[in-house]
Amino acid sequence: MSTPGGSIQNSNFSTPGGSKRNSNANIEEDNYEQIHSKQTPDHLLPENQHPGLKRHDSLDIEAAKIGGHHGHHNTKDWGVILTLAFQSIGVVYGDIGTSPLYVYSSTFPNGIKHQDDILGVLSLIFYTITLIPVIKYVAIVLHANDNGDGGTFALYSKLCRYAKVGLIPSEQPEDREVSNFQLELPNKRNTISSKVKKSLEQSNFAKFALLFVAMLGTSMVVGDGILTPSISVLSAVSGLKQATDSMTEGKIVIISVIILITLFMLQRFGTDKVGYGFAPIISIWFSLIAGIGVYNFVKFDPSVAKAINPKYIIDYFKRNGKDGWISLGGVVLAITGTEAMFADLGHFTVKSIQISMGCVVYPAIITAYSGQAAWLRKHSDEVLDTFYKSIPHALYWPVFVVAVMAAIIASQAMISGTFSIIKQSLSLGCFPRVQVVHTSTKYEGQVYIPEINYLLMVGCVLVTASFRTTEKIGNAYGIAVIFAETLTSGFLVVIMLVIWKTNILLVILYVLVISSTEYTYLSAVLYKFDKGGYLPFSFALVLMFIMCTWNYVYRAKYNYELDHKVSHDAIKDIVTNTNISHMGGLGIFYSELAHGIPPIFKHYVDNVPALHSVIVFVSIKSLPVSRVAPEERFLFRRVKPNELYVFRCVVRYGYTDVRNEKESFEKILIERLKDFIEYDYGTEPQQGRIADEDTVKVDKAWKSGVVHLVGEHEIVSRAGSSVGKRFLINYAYNFMKKNLRQSYSVFDVPHKRLLKVGMTYEL
Repeated sequence: MSTPGGSIQNSNFSTPGGSKRNSNANIEEDNYEQIHSKQTPDHLLPENQHPGLKRHDSLDIEAAKIGGHHGHHNTKDWGVILTLAFQSIGVVYGDIGTSPLYVYSSTFPNGIKHQDDILGVLSLIFYTITLIPVIKYVAIVLHANDNGDGGTFALYSKLCRYAKVGLIPSEQPEDREVSNFQLELPNKRNTISSKVKKSLEQSNFAKFALLFVAMLGTSMVVGDGILTPSISVLSAVSGLKQATDSMTEGKIVIISVIILITLFMLQRFGTDKVGYGFAPIISIWFSLIAGIGVYNFVKFDPSVAKAINPKYIIDYFKRNGKDGWISLGGVVLAITGTEAMFADLGHFTVKSIQISMGCVVYPAIITAYSGQAAWLRKHSDEVLDTFYKSIPHALYWPVFVVAVMAAIIASQAMISGTFSIIKQSLSLGCFPRVQVVHTSTKYEGQVYIPEINYLLMVGCVLVTASFRTTEKIGNAYGIAVIFAETLTSGFLVVIMLVIWKTNILLVILYVLVISSTEYTYLSAVLYKFDKGGYLPFSFALVLMFIMCTWNYVYRAKYNYELDHKVSHDAIKDIVTNTNISHMGGLGIFYSELAHGIPPIFKHYVDNVPALHSVIVFVSIKSLPVSRVAPEERFLFRRVKPNELYVFRCVVRYGYTDVRNEKESFEKILIERLKDFIEYDYGTEPQQGRIADEDTVKVDKAWKSGVVHLVGEHEIVSRAGSSVGKRFLINYAYNFMKKNLRQSYSVFDVPHKRLLKVGMTYEL
């Protein structure tokens, strides 16, 4: 079976089921590209392998038919879809649903100067919500998902699979045979698409720029995850000022901080349990704000319905000029949490998000804003307390209680999204190792990251305690929200051009209507940079430094191992060296090098001249796909001659895959190795040995004892390096490495059978 790029596969790699990737067929990359036919690089070919077509294994054929292993993402069961739609109300929409708490007060901080300004702002809110969350995200962006997963890195990985723009150094032709790797492409030619793709592939600047934008988008979402809980909870609790004069600003801040800490403590129970608990509350919240909206609309001024005429927007800007443009910083808060629809997609499905948004969320929030506008037409002097004062007196306390609960849930949207996007960046080598806990056995993609949860909690508490008011936090919040959305639009335009091959006129229309709207809002919120707007950029700066440093050293370390890998002849000499003692048991060497034997092996033998009877070199590798099917996860190769009993294994994961399986990694590895040996002999000459003997030898070695050998690398900059490089490697990277999880902890390697091999890498 051939890779999409057309390279001939003629290697001795096997999947865990034992199938062999060993065929000489060519597949077109797409319908308009020229077919390339090139030999697999030498370092991917097994020694003494004779080219030629052997056979098609059934798994090769089946893998080409599999559309992806998506769990619930491709389900057509309406029971599951509606269940997830209900859950999504509690997890995804709390943020955008609680925006009515503060949008009008943030838009008119200096009061309302003209009655028709209310209609102008309502018209702005209506068209902004319709244009960004509904048309852009629900109708377009959700379809750019990566096998059911959303977020900035999902868009980036999708581009990396289609065009050769990735900077992942461990890429192999075999990776393209993974069923999820293939993209569903339109069957049409597009000259512009070809040119854009070629330009991206030939430009190193473009490759680094795409990775940089992906990291920046991640940083902004994390910043959003800090600011959302702060402003949502603080705005809801501030309603107590309407109930009692004894409630001071300090007391409101203390109550808010207590609620925030409690919220983050609950995260360990997972999205599944949180979603079921939160969905009924948010549903009640949407019912209340919609009902109150209808009541105010009918009672005070039904004529606000004419705000559907965009003429009121034009008149608003004519009357207010620069002040009207600045007020967009408040209007943009009506679409906070929109990015969560895409970032949280891995927890749900496209259909479930579309159903909940179209049938519940959109009608409820439009009605709520219309009702508040109708109330303001009669009470324009009370705009700073619009939400709570527009509530009928009899409903005040019920609405307040639900508002506080809804604000807590609003925080959940971005917290869940932050966990998801950090998980993705971690798997692609763009974030330091942190513990990822999969909290649901029923639904994939629902994760909890303790370290990130702790940092978010500390950040929220500090922001709430220092800024103290929703107005100041709102200035920072608006920038985080709209900046993340503009970055998503940038990626989407590239995907429309390169992958979807969208008509150029439609792409231009998207840029002129949606992107230009977002950039207009971005210019308005940046005006308040010195009034709190600097906060998300401060968060992004710190996170970008962490991510860029980690990714830079990650790639440099891989290239070092590639340059210093142990040759086949050296392996043969080491294993057959009579000065090296041989003992029973099985030795498993772990590394990230997918293209050969890591230098840590020779370093180990030089210092400990003893080898196990069976040796397996395991390379842990992340692919730019959301999931790798279990039957496609393991690739094996035997180092020739067979008498050496040395094997190489590449273990492939997607960025949402669970690393800690229910069975031990060691047991799965041995079982797949034995499957490989059986199939290896099933398709090659016996060479004087039967497969059963080798299988028995592996079993015997396993029972004699397994030692897991992990490199404990000391990463330092080489002599003569610049000051900046020395700081990044010797101090920044090593500080992060020492304070975060080690690679062996990902696979729960027993400490009693763990052997760390120290070695210095000079980068």
